[in-house]
Amino acid sequence: MLRDITIGQHFPGESRVHKYDPRAKLVMTILFIVMLFLASNPLGLALSFALLAMMYGMAKIPFKIIVKSLKPIFPIIVFTGVLNLFFITGEGEPLVQFWFIKIYAEGIRFAIIMACRVVALIAGTSLLTYTTSPIVLTDAIEQLLRPLAKVHVPVHELAMMMTIALRFIPTLIEETEKIMNAQKARGAMLDNGTLKERITALIPVLIPLFISAFRRADELAMAMECRCYRGGEGRTRLKVLRFTKQDLQSTIFCLICFAIVYSTRFLFPGF
Repeated sequence: MLRDITIGQHFPGESRVHKYDPRAKLVMTILFIVMLFLASNPLGLALSFALLAMMYGMAKIPFKIIVKSLKPIFPIIVFTGVLNLFFITGEGEPLVQFWFIKIYAEGIRFAIIMACRVVALIAGTSLLTYTTSPIVLTDAIEQLLRPLAKVHVPVHELAMMMTIALRFIPTLIEETEKIMNAQKARGAMLDNGTLKERITALIPVLIPLFISAFRRADELAMAMECRCYRGGEGRTRLKVLRFTKQDLQSTIFCLICFAIVYSTRFLFPGF
């Protein structure tokens, strides 16, 4: 299961999505998340999935990668759907009634919408990290937060910390898997027993994982000091971000798509 977590991974490519300006890409991702919660009908979500499919097709990212990224959050999707299924009430008689459990048609509809919304949310945010390298993403975050530097907010340091944390998620996942395999080889029962026994069995995994994480953080800090890293002051960049004509066209296209999806909330409220 740990191998299926692809958060923070980058898949290099030469597609138009990869070359899209990372600042605009970051803003479009935020707008996409907002749009998902504003699009409250199935038609809007269907158009959102169509837009995502088109973007993934342009980025040439295999479909199996998308499915792989969704597998770890499948329990969250099911839990969200079931929670809405049982707690959303509606008008009229319930479709299913057993003891205190009542399931209405509105609950089923809302549960499906919420499950699809979570899937689109994960797939949409994953596209950002799939097509943007950590270094470029750091520069984009830093430039977008630059106005906060006027009030003495350490913008560069914040952007660097966020990107480093995102970058080391796959590394920590790989380290966790190695530790778990080592503990299983020593006879640890991590997959069997009651919930309490499983949680207790994770303690021999968490302690070496924290030690490894702190060791990696110390090695990274030492490596940065050896390379004379002193923050963002006076720092030059190998690649300077420039907003091109193609970026403008892509941004306008995305905004038009977002507007169409949002308009379905008013034009087709019943769909």
